[in-house]
Order: sequence, then structure tokens, then C-alpha cells
Amino acid sequence: VTVRVTVAPASRAVWIAEDDLDDRLLLEDAFREARVSMPLRFADDGEALLDALRAWANGKDPVVPALVLMDLNMPLLDGHETLQQLKADPRLRHIPVVMLTTSHAPHDVERSYAYGVSSFISKPVTFEGLVELADTLNQYWLRTVRLP
Repeated sequence: VTVRVTVAPASRAVWIAEDDLDDRLLLEDAFREARVSMPLRFADDGEALLDALRAWANGKDPVVPALVLMDLNMPLLDGHETLQQLKADPRLRHIPVVMLTTSHAPHDVERSYAYGVSSFISKPVTFEGLVELADTLNQYWLRTVRLP
């Protein structure tokens, strides 16, 4: 007799480190408008993001981070410091990270890639641009790319 055991897949979410409440609300609206079905989880800063990711890595949170979107300019730990710590942790380094920031500075781009960011994207200036970006992120990172 063969017994098949099926395990429900762990729920996945897009984890977002963004300190600006207005930007968080815009991101929620844009992802909803783009019909992204994956839930969003927010952290107010880099330190809170790392705490949440470490809780997940320690089995204290069942929601798998499918993708991390991170602002560059945040209090406590900025995006670069957070990225460095995330990529230094063997339990977290496989998580794709997209830096989503207002910066267009070449040194921010170079530094982000040096620390292991998967993509660097400057925030669109219009809501329509943000919806388009949410759709692009969904199509590429959540539907096309095979993630661990």
C-alpha cells in the first residue's frame, strides 16, 4: 500500500522595507491595481525587516519571503546596511532583494550591486508608473523566475 502525503505549500509574500507611510499605501494600492495576488508584508525600517526575516529563518513565521523590496533611505539601518547584513546571513542570502528607491545616484547603484542586490529600480514618479512596476515585478519575480 502506497500512502501519499501532500504538504500544503507554505504561504509566500513580498516583504517590503519602507519607512514612509504614504509610499507604503501607494505600494499597496499599486500592487492591488496590478492584481498581484501575493500578499505584502511591511517593515518600517531595515532593522525591523531583518528581525522579521530572522524570525522566519528560525521557524517562528511560516510566511516565506518570495521577494524583498527595500527602500535605500531608512532610519536605524539604511538599505545598504540592511542588504549587507541580509546577504551575510547564510539563511537569508538566497532571498532576492530589489532596491526600490528615489535615488538615481551612480554610487548608490554600484554600492547596491556590490552588496548583492538582485535589482536596483528608481521609484516611478506617477501612480500609473508604480502600477506598471508592480505588474513587471509580479510577472518577472513572482511568475517567471523559479525561486527557492
